[in-house]
This record gives sequence, structure tokens and C-alpha cells, in this order.
Amino acid sequence: MTILSLTSIQKSFGEQIVLKGVDFTVKSGEVHALLGANGAGKSTLMKILSGDYERDGGKITLNEKDLTIKTPAHAKAAGIEMVVQEVDTALVSSLSIAENVTMNTFIKGPAFFSWKKRYKVAQELLSRVGLKLDPAVPLSRCSLAEKQLVLIAKAISEDISFIILDEPTAALSTKEAQHLFTVLRELQKQDVGIIYISHRLPEIMELSTRVTVLKDGYVTLSKETSHCSSEEIVRAMLGNELVELLNDEEDRILGDTLLEAKQFRVPTTGETVSLSVREGEIVGVAGLVGAGKTETARALFGADPSKDSLYLKGKKVRISNPQKAISTGIGFVPEERRKEGILVDYNVVENLTLPVLKQFTKFGFIQRKQEKTEAEKWIKQLGIKTQKSSLLLNHLSGGNQQKASIGKWLLTDGDVFIFDEPTKGIDVGAKQDVFQCIKNLADNKKGVLYFTSEVQELLAFCDRILVMYDGKIAGELNKHEATTEKIMHYATGGHYGTVRS
Repeated sequence: MTILSLTSIQKSFGEQIVLKGVDFTVKSGEVHALLGANGAGKSTLMKILSGDYERDGGKITLNEKDLTIKTPAHAKAAGIEMVVQEVDTALVSSLSIAENVTMNTFIKGPAFFSWKKRYKVAQELLSRVGLKLDPAVPLSRCSLAEKQLVLIAKAISEDISFIILDEPTAALSTKEAQHLFTVLRELQKQDVGIIYISHRLPEIMELSTRVTVLKDGYVTLSKETSHCSSEEIVRAMLGNELVELLNDEEDRILGDTLLEAKQFRVPTTGETVSLSVREGEIVGVAGLVGAGKTETARALFGADPSKDSLYLKGKKVRISNPQKAISTGIGFVPEERRKEGILVDYNVVENLTLPVLKQFTKFGFIQRKQEKTEAEKWIKQLGIKTQKSSLLLNHLSGGNQQKASIGKWLLTDGDVFIFDEPTKGIDVGAKQDVFQCIKNLADNKKGVLYFTSEVQELLAFCDRILVMYDGKIAGELNKHEATTEKIMHYATGGHYGTVRS
């Protein structure tokens, strides 16, 4: 049995202490789940193990022998691979699927190689993760879910001892996730140790053999999964009982229609949609992976501009680009926050004020003091956990990055806010903050379009729910009639159960 241990690991970023003496051990052939609220330190711990960060203190051992990991190359040499959540940062879209999947082997291989052999190897690896794709196809043509599986195929292209998976099912459908679990169980049988980071507790309870929870840089729970409950894990993550955000008993008072799309053609799907949102209304848009949610959201914001027009407060307008959308009062929080929603190499203040920088500019110069004062007000209001506003966003947790992604639109004082999978990859505590932020928007008479595949979130606080299937809106439900069964009925094209009135 191979045992990989991290002992008394410490890490700080400037004045911010992230890890305060963390112990973590994973054995060959086990699935060890690592959980924690955003900012708890789990991603930092794994980046130390994978060579992205150097530890400030503590040690790493492999079978009780000291292990030096200062670079990703050191981690790979020790048989440790990491599959990151933000797939586009680890893959090259301009290359083919085969080139991405076999990249590790190619880098270390001979100067001369056989393309035929490379495609064959890639095809075998893709088959192991259940992807039936032509390896010669450019990666840029792949969906987000397919890219996630390509990245996993790349990770298992070498003889690995341990694999770290950071939210691997965030972009996968239920069927794809179940296939991934099958792949992971096969890796277990091959004595590969698996470190599994996820906020989806049902997955953790089903898949993992052991659980470790971090909170504020410390370990608050570490035990066999079979000996703990979901409630115990949540308490260890948050330090208190999870309080669910439920619908208000009374309906919200809605105002005039803010945005309306009439037979609006979405260019990337080729389908048309009709929808609307009123003042003070939260409209959920549900759908499984591949239903066309993201494509529709992007088209409404002008990121993939449609030739059709929208109606904003009754006025016909064509959103030809995101700048036009912003100027007409539309904000957009995209699914891929690190790729499209924030600037990770800029600080919190700069990210929050980016869409309204003109407000703080005089004679071509940015009024930094005024900018900082306004941003810090929103940092406090949004509950962004950072020791100082000048900290780079790259050093914040996923949940706090998402709050910044949302917060920058609040400064614009727009009318309509579009959210695409806003809780993807963030913990239960951060979700509550996001939900409360969205409810506050509705209370202030803003219109919200909430695109997500998380059915329970839709049922929690949406006034209406539109369900997408194959690029079209297949059904509409108000909050009083909506159920999981009815939503899934429409989301699967009427193939899931029978809708009860």
C-alpha cells in the first residue's frame, strides 16, 4: 500500500494565513473526499500537493520518505496528477483532442512520433472516460462537459499513483457523472488513490471512503464516510446548522415588464426562444447539460449576438455586443467565472469597478481613493472574505471570486441581471450569500434571469421556471405548481415520469 501524507502544512499569502497546520493522508485504492466552505484552504492545499504553490511549513511524505514538491513536474514525477475545475486553463483549444489528451506523453517523448499511434492512444483514453469523439477534431468544438472528460483522459494517460479531482462533475450531466464514477472505481481497483473535491454531498456519500473537512485553515473533521452523516459534514464546514433559503409564503409584488424576447433566435443553437422578466421577478431557466441554457444567456447579453431584437421596458433594441447590453441596463454573470467573469490577476477593487470605471475617471485619470471607497462598501455588503481590498482575485476562494463576479454588476445599477450557473463550484455557505444577493435584487425591483441545472435552487426562490430542452423552452411553471418531477419531465423532452396536475 502506498501512503501519501501531508503533515502540519502552512501557507500564507501576504498577511492572509490560509493553512494553519493541516494534516491530510490518502492511501492507494481509496477515494478521500476533501471538503470545506470557500476560503477554507482546500484548493490551496491541493495546489501545494500538485506543485503550483510552495508550502511555507510542514512536510510531504510518500511511504514515510520525504517528498520534495516545488513544481508541477515534481508532482508528476511522484505520480500525482491534478484535474482542475476550470478546464480551459489546463487545455489548449487551438489543438486537436488527440494532442491535448496525449500532451503529457508527447512532451517527454522522442523527437519523431507516429500520428497514427497518437490517435490510437487518444481514442483508447477517450473510450475509458466514455467519450465517442474523433481525436482529430479541434478541442474548440467540444462542449464544456466534453472538455472536462478530455482533461480526465489526459490525467490518466500516464502511470499515476494519485489523482486530484476538483469539482469534476460540475459541468457533467447525471449520466456523464455516473460514468465518471465508474471510471474512478476502476482506478480504485488499480490501486490509484483519489482525492475528490466536491460540494455535492450525495456524490461524496456515494463515492468516497473517507472524508476530511477544512474550515478556516484547520481540519474540523476526518473520518470514514460510512461513519458520518451529511449533517455532520455540513456542521464541520460551516460551524453551524445549514439554514435553507426557502420561498416567501407570499408572492412578490411584480411591476412592469423589463425585458421581453419574442421568437428570439439564438445563433449558436439555431432555435428561437420567447421569454420575459418583470420588475422584482426571479425567472429560473432550467435544463440539463446541452439544453442550450448558456447559449441562450450569451445571446441575450450579446456575447453571441443575434440578428433579432429584444424589448427593454417596451422599447425595441438590438443587442449587438456586450457593451450595448451594459449600456441598456443588462448585466451578465457567466458560467466560467475565471475565463469570462473576472480578471484573476487584478485586485478586488479593480474587478468590482471595471464596468463603471468611467464614474471614477476625471480628465483621463482614475480617482483611486473614490474608487476604493465605493468598492469597499460593496465588499462589505457582498460578504467578500479578503483581508484587504488590494488582494489579487487569484488568491480568493471560488465563492468569493463569484461574489466579485456578481458584485461588479451591482455598481452599474442595471435593470436586468442574467446569471448562468452562478453556484457552480461554490459551497453551501457561499450559495446562501448568492441567493440572498439575488433576492435583494428582486426586492429592489430588478429583473433576474437565473439559468441553472440545479433544480432545488430553482424551487427554492424562483417566481417562475422556464424549462429548456434541445435549445427550446419546453415548458413553463409558476412557483406554486413547480416540482422536481414536472421540471425533469420537460427537461428530458417528456421522457421522465408523468406530469401530475
